Amino acid sequence: MTFKTLDDLTEIAGKRVLVRVDLNVPVKDGQVTDTTRIERVAPTIRELSEKGAKVILLAHFGRPKGEPVADMSLKTIAPAVEEILDQRVHFAADCIGDKAANAIAEMNDGDVLLLENTRFHKGEEKNDPAFVTALAANGDIYVNDAFSAAHRAHASTEGLAHHLPAYAGRTMQAELEALEKGLGNPKRPVVAIVGGAKVSTKIDLLQNLVKKVDALVIGGGMANTFLAAQGIDVGKSLCEHDLADTAKSIVTAASAAGCAIVLPEDGVVAREFKAGADNEVVDIKAIPADAMVLDVGPKSVAAINDWISRATTLVWNGPLGAFEIAPFDKATVAAAKHAAARTRAGSLVSVAGGGDTVAALNHAEVADDFTYVSTAGGAFLEWMEGKPLPGVDILHQQK
Repeated sequence: MTFKTLDDLTEIAGKRVLVRVDLNVPVKDGQVTDTTRIERVAPTIRELSEKGAKVILLAHFGRPKGEPVADMSLKTIAPAVEEILDQRVHFAADCIGDKAANAIAEMNDGDVLLLENTRFHKGEEKNDPAFVTALAANGDIYVNDAFSAAHRAHASTEGLAHHLPAYAGRTMQAELEALEKGLGNPKRPVVAIVGGAKVSTKIDLLQNLVKKVDALVIGGGMANTFLAAQGIDVGKSLCEHDLADTAKSIVTAASAAGCAIVLPEDGVVAREFKAGADNEVVDIKAIPADAMVLDVGPKSVAAINDWISRATTLVWNGPLGAFEIAPFDKATVAAAKHAAARTRAGSLVSVAGGGDTVAALNHAEVADDFTYVSTAGGAFLEWMEGKPLPGVDILHQQK
């Protein structure tokens, strides 16, 4: 392992441990509506607390742009953290200065303290040395358990690791180990499924994947751009015609790298984008001029599932169709269930991530069956694009 974990931390009773966590959760009417991210970091918090550390939580919430904003206070989140941990969570009205220092001074071993939103200070996003020093004064040890913020070189995600001994928390560790199995050092054959609406948002991703995987399955609206680049009339389907040359260059790069590009053979088309709309399955070369493709068809699903059956490793980002609206969720659900079954059987390492992907796998009721499902969003995508992640790189350097 190229980074230190909690297994490397001994004799921490009484130590002040600054733990960067992701508490950027959805809130409605003052109540947290999805506690997934809190649940993910709970094991790290509990383990440190049980070992007698003074656990000091650092997090951001929203985009306050360096100024205190009342409805972006982490005080709103504290009760949900308490409920998940089943433990008292103290709160300090600032993350630096006297308010933080006084709250920390009152802590007993094993206590958990949540400091106010780090982004209430401009120094956070600027990774300002003076702000980093002020944060570091609050702790003896730094633990980063927020992979979702690791693509940002901010004070609490990267800067602190230059000042304090730095370790990966359990969520960070699990994420990095899963990503290593997915693309870093995977067992072959490796198949990637990439869906979603637009090629323009995933150019870097596609260009990186064709160099690393054995087959790239392209679905969703973005598949239409690749089909149109081949001269296929996609009717009224979502399509970025101006990216035809980009699509062709990706196909050329895939061919040079020995990566198979898997495009739809048939599609489910409709004249309206609404639930229960009249629809039909057509050959991909026979899309009616007045219709749009909203899902891949059964022949395509069979081909995708065949690739999943051949794979030892699967990386998935983006749905195959408009899964939010029935009946255009069938292909995504079918492929997800097949991947989940092979994972349960021990035949497949399956790593998935990205907001729509998590929602799609939850919709298919198979998220818990995948080897790892990342909730990291932007950081997961940048990792798939092959870009450096400052919050991770500094942990490697510390080792």
